[in-house]
Amino acid sequence: MSTFRSIVFASVISGFIAGLLVTVVQQFGTVPLILKAEVFEKAAETHRHDAALAVQPAATGHDHAGHEHGAGDHDHGAGAWEPRDGFERNAYTAAANVLTAIGFALLLAGFFAVRSGTTGASVPWHEGLLWGLAGFAVFTLAPGLGLPPELPGVPSAPLLSRQIWWLAAVLATSGGLALIAFRRTVPAAISGVILLTLPHLIGAPELANIETNVPSSLTHQFVTAVTVTSLVFWTLLGGLTSTVFARFDRSAEQRA
Repeated sequence: MSTFRSIVFASVISGFIAGLLVTVVQQFGTVPLILKAEVFEKAAETHRHDAALAVQPAATGHDHAGHEHGAGDHDHGAGAWEPRDGFERNAYTAAANVLTAIGFALLLAGFFAVRSGTTGASVPWHEGLLWGLAGFAVFTLAPGLGLPPELPGVPSAPLLSRQIWWLAAVLATSGGLALIAFRRTVPAAISGVILLTLPHLIGAPELANIETNVPSSLTHQFVTAVTVTSLVFWTLLGGLTSTVFARFDRSAEQRA
């Protein structure tokens, strides 16, 4: 029971700190790029709306009714709820980051508990950094090679197919790294390499033709910013979780 409490407390504390810190990093990296992309997205939506109105029948009796219907539809879409820019939007972003960080910290702390139970010693912070880098490789680097982060206004393949491929890439990468790191035999290493490359040999779902007014340079900057931010997030989370878990897990010291 004490180990379970250590996992929960360490995850909440580490996730809260890492989530808030990465939110600050996002304000200087990804957020400005998203706001720029939203300008292009809204401009494209306005252009499509104006074009749809221009091709409506010109007959007087139907034009008025059609215009009213189109305006009603536009107002309905515009009335969809979304957080206001500024504090409200940043607060929702911070909350999402903290919850995500706590969830991943629970996963890391569970591994640290198993590791400390096996070795009889707590996981040091530098080993926690390595676990964090493994998390970065599994959840960001490997999936991002096939499905890079996308800005608003950039078309993408159907959501379900992208989710299936992303999950397959995560499972294959985690399995491949585990075989290479823990088995340490030639057959296991070969199997691990096969697992690492298999999702990319199959290929991620993508559209044959992508039409967007979002500049490609903005997309490239966004991919770089997301990757760097994720690297910061995972290294922080790995180091923090291992350090805080070691302080709470007194049973590790008793076993040693």
